Amino acid sequence: MRGQGGANVKSTPLESPLLSAIHGLRHAFFSREGGVSEGIYAGLNGGVGSHDNLTHVAENRRRMAATLHVPIERFLTVFQIHSPDVAVASTPWDTAARPKADAIVTCTEGLAIGVTAADCGPVLFADPKARVIGATHAGWKGALTGVVEATVDAMEKLGAERANIVAAIGPLIRQPSYEVGHEFVERFVDADAENSLYFLPAAREGHAMFDLAGFIRKRLENAGVLTIDDTGIDTYSDERFFSYRRSVHRKEGDYGRHVHAIVLES
Repeated sequence: MRGQGGANVKSTPLESPLLSAIHGLRHAFFSREGGVSEGIYAGLNGGVGSHDNLTHVAENRRRMAATLHVPIERFLTVFQIHSPDVAVASTPWDTAARPKADAIVTCTEGLAIGVTAADCGPVLFADPKARVIGATHAGWKGALTGVVEATVDAMEKLGAERANIVAAIGPLIRQPSYEVGHEFVERFVDADAENSLYFLPAAREGHAMFDLAGFIRKRLENAGVLTIDDTGIDTYSDERFFSYRRSVHRKEGDYGRHVHAIVLES
């Protein structure tokens, strides 16, 4: 979408077939389509932490909220810190005062909860029986330190049962694009020797290719969540999506962020 700038292209977000089959639920894995940002942010940049024009970001987020049929003040994200911390949302909060966490859970209807990502793994959750939802930002650090499990625990406290939870893994950087150094591999293997299964040898000596999606799926399964969908999208290779790593390789200086969100219909 480079160069399209403020073109008013209708956003057609990705959806999970499993989540779409749940009555009384809306969700979206947003791409770059449908936004007003320009230059390296061209499209639907929802990153309030980016250096994009804040007026453009606000309009992009308003459009995302509208797609989910909620007013912008009920479209919530957190200040992400690559942690296992989870925020519980029961009422709207101001974007400037949003809690520091990497996941949100709620049982409040009409409150859209979302996470931002640009290579990290967004995961959306729903227990259709208990009417409890969650949204998780699972980068490698959060995934390793338990953000997935913490989200499931927080949903249980709101009445969900993990056996009933449906999870969908959104667009993220995939193994063919995710080269890491030996220190990265050692960190995972030191935590659990079985984590070596999520690495393949890279072309460069001393490097490996990391399967973040596979690792997230395993953490979901270990947490008792067995109904799992995956978009299969690689944010690095697919130009429809923002990518932190691609922006670094292109020496662009900054990058846009997607918001991926879910809401219980009121």
